[in-house]
Amino acid sequence: MRLKEIKAKSIMVKSGLDSADYVVNPYIGCMHGCVYCYARFMKRFTGHKEEWGKFVDAKVNAAELVKNGEKYRGKKVFFCSTTDPYHPPEARYKLTRQVLEKLIPYQPKISIQSKSDLIVRDIDLFKQFKNIIAGISLSTLDESVQKKVEPLASSPKRRIAALKTMKKSGLKTYCFISPILPEVTDWKAIIQTTKSFVDEYWFENLNLYPSIRGNILKFLKGYDPKLVDSYQAIYAKGSSYWNDVEKDIAQYCKKNKIKGKIYFHHSSK
Repeated sequence: MRLKEIKAKSIMVKSGLDSADYVVNPYIGCMHGCVYCYARFMKRFTGHKEEWGKFVDAKVNAAELVKNGEKYRGKKVFFCSTTDPYHPPEARYKLTRQVLEKLIPYQPKISIQSKSDLIVRDIDLFKQFKNIIAGISLSTLDESVQKKVEPLASSPKRRIAALKTMKKSGLKTYCFISPILPEVTDWKAIIQTTKSFVDEYWFENLNLYPSIRGNILKFLKGYDPKLVDSYQAIYAKGSSYWNDVEKDIAQYCKKNKIKGKIYFHHSSK
């Protein structure tokens, strides 16, 4: 793992997401090393030659870059879009924490999401925002699967405990069931396991980008080789698989009175 300290030029970046006005990424790269991570495209803009998940640049001046704070008042701010705000380096650098502290006086609407139970460290700061929702991302409850697809993220058990802790502290919580890996992710089981301490569920399917296709196929061959052919059919042009899953999720949420948001990609390739 290559860990480097850098000085960034900006930290509050205008977002192209419908759900956020600004995104905050205190790090370039992510130590969790998820095999399905779309953010590996960042290598093109940073000059890194290392494998994704094997480098992290810490923006050590992140908090200093939160300037003209009034323009963030009431705006939607998301932590993070291309890294995890609580991956292992955050325990040392506390950059996410420092940026949050700088934003408290301006009271933006915060959405924050992680695959790490380190997130509970900052509950004291979360509670100082009037409008905040804190989330945990889960793609499986099976730790043996998690270790293959999200090697350095917290275990599902620890993430679920973090959700419980945040809910007990009075925070609004969500579970981001993402990515839904066909025939691997049991999204209904995740809901059943967490529904007593989760306010909202967000759903995203696996987008099989060319940059991650090889990683996914390698995982499938080790997990269940028969799934290789299944995935080829699912991601073939004209497949209705994800439309059917989306309908199933919508119907399930309506029947069970679950607040759900679906963020599906419907690419045919």
